[in-house]
Amino acid sequence: MNVDEYEAYLRKNTDFAENTILSYVSAVRQYYGMYSVLGHRNLKMYKSFLIENYKPKTVNLRLNAINCYLECIHKERWKQPFIKIQQKPFLENVISEADYSYFKTCLKNDGELYWYFVIRFLAATGARISELVQIKVEHVRLGHLDLYSKGGKLRRIYIPRALRDEALAWFEGRGLSSGFIFLNRSGVRITTRGIAGQLKKFAVRYGIDPKVVYPHSFRHRFAKSFLERSGDIAFLADLMGHESIETTRIYLRKTSTEQREIVDNVIDW
Repeated sequence: MNVDEYEAYLRKNTDFAENTILSYVSAVRQYYGMYSVLGHRNLKMYKSFLIENYKPKTVNLRLNAINCYLECIHKERWKQPFIKIQQKPFLENVISEADYSYFKTCLKNDGELYWYFVIRFLAATGARISELVQIKVEHVRLGHLDLYSKGGKLRRIYIPRALRDEALAWFEGRGLSSGFIFLNRSGVRITTRGIAGQLKKFAVRYGIDPKVVYPHSFRHRFAKSFLERSGDIAFLADLMGHESIETTRIYLRKTSTEQREIVDNVIDW
């Protein structure tokens, strides 16, 4: 099975997201770019290369891609064990509620309503960036968007009333009555890269740390804020589309900034 056949297999037989498929294919292509022969010794050398050049999470992602490939060609005996990742006791690079509020205000005051609603929808729905660009005017009127994986699993993204009312007024002002909301200048759905790049530019303009301004940061903000207000981690897991509640437990942790503030305020001895 060559790389193209592997990609075709993933598209036909899995419910992986597009980015996951591209990542898996990229890992196998990287391997064959380094080694012409697939073998246990070369696989171990590839793993060593990954460990020396990438972060542990990336190493395991690429090993997962390779192991999946080995399963496809019935070479499971060559599968490489993952490396152990030391779980950090805090969340990193999550935009604070204060910075999110400030960011919204700046965008609105500058008339950047398109981008205002980009971060509003991300932070108020918990949508992934790939899901954000699928939202239509019709979904906003309905109050939710239903998404199905290839395995038939349903994920419902709710659009809260306050956001719904504000967005519908914005649509009316633009003469937008149907179709996708977030389009680029060519009239097609904006790309993930396009959104991420523009958000970084706004972060610099408004003096916000660019490290905390990226699409997934607003999904983290949704989870943190929802859990702080409701305390219902099981419901949050459903809203986030997590397979296991254990994945959602990370939001019970403080950010490093929150930890420092607590330490500074509590420890006076």
